[in-house]
Amino acid sequence: MSRWSNGSSNVSYTSFLLVGFLGLRESCALLVLPFLSLYLMIIFTNALVIHTVLTQRSLHQPTYLLIALLLVVNICATSTVVAAMLFSFSTHFNCISLARCLIQTFCIYFLIVFVCNILLVMALDRYVAICYALRYPEIVTGRLLAGLVGAAATRSTCIVAPVLFLASRVHFCHSDVIQHFACEHMAPMKLSCRDISLNKTVGLTVHIFNRVLDMLLLGTSYSHIIHAAFRVSSGRACSKALNTCGSHLLVIFTVCSSTMSSSIVYRTACTASQDVHNLLSTFYLLLPCLVNPVIYGTRTKEIRYHLATLFQRTLLQVPSKKPLSLPSHKELPG
Repeated sequence: MSRWSNGSSNVSYTSFLLVGFLGLRESCALLVLPFLSLYLMIIFTNALVIHTVLTQRSLHQPTYLLIALLLVVNICATSTVVAAMLFSFSTHFNCISLARCLIQTFCIYFLIVFVCNILLVMALDRYVAICYALRYPEIVTGRLLAGLVGAAATRSTCIVAPVLFLASRVHFCHSDVIQHFACEHMAPMKLSCRDISLNKTVGLTVHIFNRVLDMLLLGTSYSHIIHAAFRVSSGRACSKALNTCGSHLLVIFTVCSSTMSSSIVYRTACTASQDVHNLLSTFYLLLPCLVNPVIYGTRTKEIRYHLATLFQRTLLQVPSKKPLSLPSHKELPG
């Protein structure tokens, strides 16, 4: 493999072999169909909701546009991971340069963090929609929404960049074989023959700090939302206000539980092989991407209405004489 040298003892690999599922090589053919089917299902469900939001003018509101953006990121994250996985099933190894490996690592973690930041923006949107309902249209404008999304992307870059910068300075001289189908951060870090405690400390600190900060921001937002909802004199109005947050809370729970489950399994299942760890980490990453469009498509009234109309016209081929009951425009979006 390619190496650079700075003296006789300082040698570092600049390209690696991604061996994928080396221990499951004989079973790879059996894994292609399930993961390909799961991938196609994720693409279809996410694209269906995105298409519904973009083609219906009544859904061109900040709440629904943020949902569409979240699902676009779902498709990008799924495609990044599953493409690498399916390629590893079809070949014995994949040669990748250090630069490409770092870029792949950045893309994977940027998209994961970006999802969390979009959820924060959506929580802010729900806060304004419920606590300042009458001023919602003048507060949450297109310019503000674009600024918040840009801030979310910038924050995601700032979170991932320090970890990747430290990874680029590591000497990979222990081996050039990565026991993974993609450049997940710790997979290449295991190949270092020098101390990487700084990398681990920075990575863990950044992860914990931002996760705690996200939970504090989400908790503050929803505590204000619940307080404002219970101040409403009408029980029905209170129920409607809380229902607007139900989908968002379910998505947050799905994303957080999947991330925590992946972390717990990785650290506790010591007897499991690396191939099993790789499969489980992929499953936990793909699960929210599959569940999110189902949650928004079934629990969000206007999206559910337009999806039902679409299926009625295209699948059943029955023209609708009596349209479905569309939620009142006075109701809060979501």
